[in-house]
Amino acid sequence: MRTLSWTMDIRGKGAVVTGGSRGLGAALGSALAARGARVVLVAREASPLEATVKRIRASEGEAHGLAEDIGDKTAIHRIAGAAAALVGPIDLLVHNASTLGPVPLRLLLDTDCEDLERTLGVNVVGPFRLTKALAGPMVLRGRGIVVHVSSDAATSAYPRWGSYGVSKAALDHLNRVWAAELAGTGVRFVSIDPGEMNTRMHADAVPDADPATLADPSQVAARIVSFLQHDDRLPSGARVEAASLEAEP
Repeated sequence: MRTLSWTMDIRGKGAVVTGGSRGLGAALGSALAARGARVVLVAREASPLEATVKRIRASEGEAHGLAEDIGDKTAIHRIAGAAAALVGPIDLLVHNASTLGPVPLRLLLDTDCEDLERTLGVNVVGPFRLTKALAGPMVLRGRGIVVHVSSDAATSAYPRWGSYGVSKAALDHLNRVWAAELAGTGVRFVSIDPGEMNTRMHADAVPDADPATLADPSQVAARIVSFLQHDDRLPSGARVEAASLEAEP
């Protein structure tokens, strides 16, 4: 079967980024569009999504917005179909959308079953469904990269981060299983831990954190996009920390 290294010339390639209205998702959309990708951003809230799309277009990048909820089963084929109609074949899929669950964060004993179910639905089941919808065409073309945005909560047990941490641990393993099952097809998978960033999600989770101690999402996005373009050292299914990646000069 045909194979593909991590290196990808993203110019003209179709890319879908979920959770794309703000934070890391918006930064990834901007970085990808600046390098010539044709970007589709997916997010629940239409207003900030439209603002992000407008900002990318003002910088002469190509971006489109789809106001959809990745946790809604009925939205998946709408997202896949609309994205392909807007930018053509999807060669890059970034699963960035996440939910913490209720905030302030709760102990597992105080977590409602429905809240855990919703967290898993957005953070794990949604990515599974969207990969299912888009990876088949990638296999037929013999190329594609799927990125799962992870967290250190996937590997460390933090009190009150239970439902989120469980979901990210499951997402990491989903990444490994996809890689094992699609080995040799040209479709590759990676989990990337972006580290602690100055985002609304982090502020919701840790309201007392000093923003000056947190990474800028645009800098993290630059490292991730540079990795996707230039790094061929890691096997499919790997898990990497964004802090270990180098941004393109």
